[in-house]
Amino acid sequence: MADRDPSLDGRQAATLVDRRRLLLGGLFAATAGVTFARLPRERVDLLGTRKLETLVPDQIGPWRFLTTSGLVIPPEDALSAALYSNLLTRVYADGINPPLMLLIAQSAGQTGMLQVHRPEFCYPAGGYALSPTTERAIPYGNERFNANKLTAAIPGRIEQIIYWTRVGNRMPMTWRDQRLAIALDNLKGLVPDAVLVRVSTIDPDEQGAVDRLSAFVQAMLQSMSPAARAVLVSKT
Repeated sequence: MADRDPSLDGRQAATLVDRRRLLLGGLFAATAGVTFARLPRERVDLLGTRKLETLVPDQIGPWRFLTTSGLVIPPEDALSAALYSNLLTRVYADGINPPLMLLIAQSAGQTGMLQVHRPEFCYPAGGYALSPTTERAIPYGNERFNANKLTAAIPGRIEQIIYWTRVGNRMPMTWRDQRLAIALDNLKGLVPDAVLVRVSTIDPDEQGAVDRLSAFVQAMLQSMSPAARAVLVSKT
């Protein structure tokens, strides 16, 4: 039998390697193409060009706007600057009970990388100890929704908190639900906006404080136009 030409084996091996590289390159290109095609591109922004200050009235039931200071706010860093398109902070008082603090943070675009900060993030960053988070039903008119309730405490200050988030057309109750809501919209090609609404008061009387906070939220939503209310609360 004649000896095989070693150079022939080398050329065949090189041809196989080139074919494998071509196949892998095609697979990578196809994967990149599918990924690019599924990137969310359509932005959903219910606030639009409006400002939060124009949506919320200065007088809400018996409560009147006093000042913008005194609230625990998200840390002022590059991430927060990228997250929030609008940030509203107000203190309201009825002249009888401890003042109520309102914070509304709006982000025009939510992705898996950028998500609104929930109070469970902001308050511990300021040294607060938090109670377990529970749900609180908030009725307003013929509607109702569930909000989160918790207590934040540091020496000399006990703050009762009610808050909720709206992401697109969903109102996720937990950080996990929030991530899921964003992912589902992103898979549809949507970049949803998001809003965090937080109402709180400094008061050790948890039940009395939460009842006042709930009444304030109801009065606030009922005082707003349907279009303005849709920025804060989703019907679905």
